[in-house]
Amino acid sequence: MAETGMKRERVPLWLAVAITVVVSLPFGLWLGDYNLPLWVSFIVWAEYFVLGGTPAALRVIVPAYLLGVLVALGVTTFTAALEGALDGAGLVAEDDIAAFVGMFVGFCVLLYAVRWVPLPLFGSASLPFFNGVSMMLAVLFTSAFISAAPAGSGPLLEPAVAAVGAGLAGLLGGFLGWFNVTILFPVDAEVPVAQAD
Repeated sequence: MAETGMKRERVPLWLAVAITVVVSLPFGLWLGDYNLPLWVSFIVWAEYFVLGGTPAALRVIVPAYLLGVLVALGVTTFTAALEGALDGAGLVAEDDIAAFVGMFVGFCVLLYAVRWVPLPLFGSASLPFFNGVSMMLAVLFTSAFISAAPAGSGPLLEPAVAAVGAGLAGLLGGFLGWFNVTILFPVDAEVPVAQAD
Protein backbone atom coordinates (compact mmCIF):
# COMPACT_ATOMS: atom_id res chain seq x y z
CA MET A 1 0.00 0.00 0.00
CA ALA A 2 1.29 3.52 -0.80
CA GLU A 3 0.35 6.96 0.48
CA THR A 4 0.62 10.17 -1.57
CA GLY A 5 0.86 13.78 -0.47
CA MET A 6 4.64 13.96 -0.21
CA LYS A 7 6.58 15.64 -2.99
CA ARG A 8 9.93 14.87 -4.53
CA GLU A 9 11.85 17.22 -6.78
CA ARG A 10 13.04 16.26 -10.24
CA VAL A 11 15.70 19.02 -10.10
CA PRO A 12 17.88 19.17 -6.97
CA LEU A 13 17.50 22.23 -4.75
CA TRP A 14 21.17 23.23 -5.07
CA LEU A 15 20.81 23.44 -8.86
CA ALA A 16 17.47 25.27 -8.73
CA VAL A 17 18.92 27.87 -6.34
CA ALA A 18 21.95 28.43 -8.59
CA ILE A 19 19.68 28.85 -11.63
CA THR A 20 17.45 31.29 -9.72
CA VAL A 21 20.43 33.40 -8.66
CA VAL A 22 21.56 33.64 -12.30
CA VAL A 23 18.01 34.61 -13.36
CA SER A 24 18.12 37.48 -10.81
CA LEU A 25 21.47 38.91 -11.94
CA PRO A 26 20.29 40.98 -14.93
CA PHE A 27 18.04 42.97 -12.55
CA GLY A 28 21.10 43.99 -10.55
CA LEU A 29 23.64 44.29 -13.37
CA TRP A 30 22.02 45.34 -16.64
CA LEU A 31 19.64 48.15 -15.70
CA GLY A 32 22.19 50.92 -15.14
CA ASP A 33 20.79 53.59 -12.83
CA TYR A 34 17.79 51.33 -12.24
CA ASN A 35 19.73 48.28 -10.99
CA LEU A 36 17.76 46.73 -8.16
CA PRO A 37 19.41 45.98 -4.80
CA LEU A 38 19.36 42.19 -5.14
CA TRP A 39 20.03 41.59 -1.46
CA VAL A 40 16.50 42.89 -0.84
CA SER A 41 15.17 40.39 -3.39
CA PHE A 42 17.04 37.55 -1.72
CA ILE A 43 15.53 38.40 1.67
CA VAL A 44 12.00 38.29 0.24
CA TRP A 45 12.88 35.08 -1.61
CA ALA A 46 13.78 33.57 1.77
CA GLU A 47 10.44 34.80 3.19
CA TYR A 48 8.68 32.81 0.48
CA PHE A 49 10.25 29.62 1.83
CA VAL A 50 9.66 30.57 5.48
CA LEU A 51 5.96 31.10 4.75
CA GLY A 52 5.50 27.71 3.12
CA GLY A 53 7.05 27.93 -0.34
CA THR A 54 3.70 27.97 -2.16
CA PRO A 55 2.02 30.63 -4.29
CA ALA A 56 -0.37 31.23 -1.37
CA ALA A 57 2.60 32.76 0.49
CA LEU A 58 2.64 35.60 -2.04
CA ARG A 59 -0.87 36.63 -0.94
CA VAL A 60 0.66 37.28 2.49
CA ILE A 61 4.08 38.60 1.44
CA VAL A 62 3.17 41.13 -1.24
CA PRO A 63 0.60 43.27 0.62
CA ALA A 64 2.39 43.06 3.99
CA TYR A 65 5.83 43.83 2.51
CA LEU A 66 4.55 46.75 0.45
CA LEU A 67 2.64 48.10 3.45
CA GLY A 68 5.90 48.00 5.42
CA VAL A 69 7.65 49.91 2.62
CA LEU A 70 4.86 52.53 2.67
CA VAL A 71 5.08 52.90 6.46
CA ALA A 72 8.84 53.48 6.19
CA LEU A 73 8.24 55.91 3.31
CA GLY A 74 5.86 57.96 5.47
CA VAL A 75 8.32 58.08 8.37
CA THR A 76 11.35 58.94 6.25
CA THR A 77 9.49 61.62 4.29
CA PHE A 78 8.39 63.19 7.59
CA THR A 79 12.01 62.99 8.79
CA ALA A 80 13.30 64.61 5.57
CA ALA A 81 10.80 67.46 5.99
CA LEU A 82 11.91 67.88 9.60
CA GLU A 83 15.56 68.01 8.45
CA GLY A 84 14.68 70.94 6.22
CA ALA A 85 12.81 72.70 9.02
CA LEU A 86 15.67 72.24 11.51
CA ASP A 87 18.22 73.36 8.90
CA GLY A 88 20.88 70.73 9.58
CA ALA A 89 20.85 71.00 13.37
CA GLY A 90 22.66 68.15 15.04
CA LEU A 91 24.15 66.90 18.26
CA VAL A 92 27.00 64.87 16.73
CA ALA A 93 26.17 64.64 13.02
CA GLU A 94 24.27 66.95 10.72
CA ASP A 95 20.49 66.32 10.87
CA ASP A 96 20.75 63.76 13.67
CA ILE A 97 18.17 65.63 15.78
CA ALA A 98 15.66 65.46 12.93
CA ALA A 99 16.42 61.76 12.49
CA PHE A 100 15.88 60.98 16.18
CA VAL A 101 12.66 62.98 16.44
CA GLY A 102 11.29 62.06 13.01
CA MET A 103 11.94 58.33 13.34
CA PHE A 104 10.62 58.16 16.91
CA VAL A 105 7.43 60.14 16.29
CA GLY A 106 6.85 58.67 12.84
CA PHE A 107 7.21 55.05 13.85
CA CYS A 108 5.16 55.54 17.03
CA VAL A 109 2.27 57.03 15.07
CA LEU A 110 2.34 54.72 12.06
CA LEU A 111 2.98 51.47 13.89
CA TYR A 112 0.25 52.31 16.39
CA ALA A 113 -2.10 52.96 13.45
CA VAL A 114 -1.30 49.57 11.90
CA ARG A 115 -3.78 47.99 14.32
CA TRP A 116 -6.59 49.21 12.04
CA VAL A 117 -5.13 47.68 8.88
CA PRO A 118 -6.98 44.50 7.85
CA LEU A 119 -3.88 42.28 7.75
CA PRO A 120 -2.84 39.75 10.37
CA LEU A 121 0.36 41.73 10.98
CA PHE A 122 1.24 39.89 14.12
CA GLY A 123 0.64 36.51 12.54
CA SER A 124 2.17 35.18 9.34
CA ALA A 125 2.40 38.67 7.79
CA SER A 126 4.61 40.16 10.50
CA LEU A 127 7.88 39.00 8.91
CA PRO A 128 7.22 40.51 5.46
CA PHE A 129 5.74 43.67 7.02
CA PHE A 130 8.78 44.36 9.18
CA ASN A 131 11.11 43.34 6.35
CA GLY A 132 9.33 45.91 4.16
CA VAL A 133 10.10 48.56 6.78
CA SER A 134 13.71 47.46 7.28
CA MET A 135 14.47 46.95 3.57
CA MET A 136 13.11 50.40 2.66
CA LEU A 137 15.27 51.95 5.41
CA ALA A 138 18.28 49.90 4.28
CA VAL A 139 17.87 50.97 0.65
CA LEU A 140 17.56 54.62 1.76
CA PHE A 141 20.51 54.59 4.18
CA THR A 142 22.82 52.75 1.77
CA SER A 143 21.71 54.86 -1.23
CA ALA A 144 21.33 51.56 -3.07
CA PHE A 145 18.80 52.90 -5.59
CA ILE A 146 19.51 56.63 -5.38
CA SER A 147 20.97 56.85 -8.91
CA ALA A 148 17.41 56.25 -10.18
CA ALA A 149 16.38 59.65 -8.79
CA PRO A 150 15.73 62.37 -11.34
CA ALA A 151 18.58 64.83 -11.71
CA GLY A 152 18.33 67.76 -9.33
CA SER A 153 15.76 66.11 -7.07
CA GLY A 154 15.94 67.26 -3.48
CA PRO A 155 16.16 65.32 -0.24
CA LEU A 156 12.36 65.10 0.07
CA LEU A 157 12.26 62.85 -3.02
CA GLU A 158 14.99 60.46 -1.80
CA PRO A 159 12.63 58.43 0.44
CA ALA A 160 10.22 57.92 -2.48
CA VAL A 161 13.05 56.73 -4.73
CA ALA A 162 14.23 54.32 -2.03
CA ALA A 163 10.67 53.05 -1.59
CA VAL A 164 10.37 52.35 -5.32
CA GLY A 165 13.67 50.46 -5.28
CA ALA A 166 12.74 48.47 -2.16
CA GLY A 167 9.27 47.74 -3.53
CA LEU A 168 10.46 46.55 -6.93
CA ALA A 169 13.26 44.47 -5.41
CA GLY A 170 10.75 42.91 -3.00
CA LEU A 171 8.40 41.99 -5.83
CA LEU A 172 11.33 40.46 -7.69
CA GLY A 173 12.11 38.44 -4.55
CA GLY A 174 8.57 37.08 -4.45
CA PHE A 175 8.92 36.04 -8.08
CA LEU A 176 12.30 34.43 -7.38
CA GLY A 177 10.79 32.35 -4.56
CA TRP A 178 7.97 31.16 -6.81
CA PHE A 179 10.38 30.51 -9.70
CA ASN A 180 12.80 28.57 -7.49
CA VAL A 181 10.08 26.19 -6.31
CA THR A 182 8.58 25.88 -9.80
CA ILE A 183 11.86 24.80 -11.43
CA LEU A 184 12.23 22.01 -8.87
CA PHE A 185 9.46 20.37 -10.91
CA PRO A 186 7.96 18.69 -7.85
CA VAL A 187 5.92 15.53 -8.38
CA ASP A 188 3.86 13.43 -6.02
CA ALA A 189 5.94 10.73 -4.39
CA GLU A 190 4.46 7.50 -3.23
CA VAL A 191 5.47 6.67 0.30
CA PRO A 192 5.08 3.07 1.44
CA VAL A 193 2.83 2.71 4.46
CA ALA A 194 3.61 -0.11 6.88
CA GLN A 195 0.76 -2.56 7.26
CA ALA A 196 -0.25 -3.77 10.68
CA ASP A 197 0.13 -7.54 11.19
